[in-house]
Amino acid sequence: MSLRALPYRVPTADTVTAQPWHLITDDGAMPLPEALPDWDYQMDLHLCRKVRIDVDRVRAQTGLSADAVLGLSAVWSATGSNLSGPAHHVRLVGSGTVDVELEARLRGADLGGLLLLDTALVLAERYLDGRPSAPRRAGSVLWSHQDQLRLQGDAPQFPMAVIDFAHTSFPARAAWHLQISGSLESATMGSLLLLINEKNTVTATAFENAARPRPVDRAVLSAVYADAARTMLEHALAHPDFADDAEFPDDSLGMTCMALFDTLFPKRTITDVRLLREQSASLFASELQAQVRIFEESG
Repeated sequence: MSLRALPYRVPTADTVTAQPWHLITDDGAMPLPEALPDWDYQMDLHLCRKVRIDVDRVRAQTGLSADAVLGLSAVWSATGSNLSGPAHHVRLVGSGTVDVELEARLRGADLGGLLLLDTALVLAERYLDGRPSAPRRAGSVLWSHQDQLRLQGDAPQFPMAVIDFAHTSFPARAAWHLQISGSLESATMGSLLLLINEKNTVTATAFENAARPRPVDRAVLSAVYADAARTMLEHALAHPDFADDAEFPDDSLGMTCMALFDTLFPKRTITDVRLLREQSASLFASELQAQVRIFEESG
């Protein structure tokens, strides 16, 4: 395993003690899980963590003087949206042991896929008066740690909007519609949009309760995800470029459909499943329904 050699001194790991991130909900705080299988793009995230830093030892071990300004930062990035940004930054100008509470309030619409949370202790300002081996540039990382939260399970996830279908060209009594546009090389985030009919209160309420779904909400979400998976694979199978040896750009619609296909039909070839759909669309629909395990409890 390769190690990164920094051109300046860094403190020992025991100078920083970071507690785990916690997810803040209406029911209180809970340790950050590995995954949120019921997450959707309408669910914002409120996270927090506490970090204890012995700033005197950090400065002494890195060759900085007692007045060097440090900073503790948290930044986020999401693989599903390919977006990133700052979450919280605190300047550390005191001495002794400092306790810091970091917070991250993230919009669900900006997230998706794997959420990466990076916490870093940095030199906050350019510093030229330390020892030759001391860090000098603002932003020099003295300590860092990364945490991950998977926001997508096997069910497809995509941007959503709740609208009144009566004001659109969609059937006014339809409960939802998955809109797909662009080529298989297009970015997934710009190619998919799940529209929920606000007048269908059962479906709209199910998505409002996605973080803590009732049994009826789980049934509705299961039906929507099953239908969305079928729509996506039918769209992909209609393209001759969607083949077993095809390669698509990362985060593209083709790559998303390929990952979905591999999840639902891990032992089948695309050619085989395409032939099944052409010869018996109803059997294809039933097999896909079985693979998504419609109406089964997750976990």
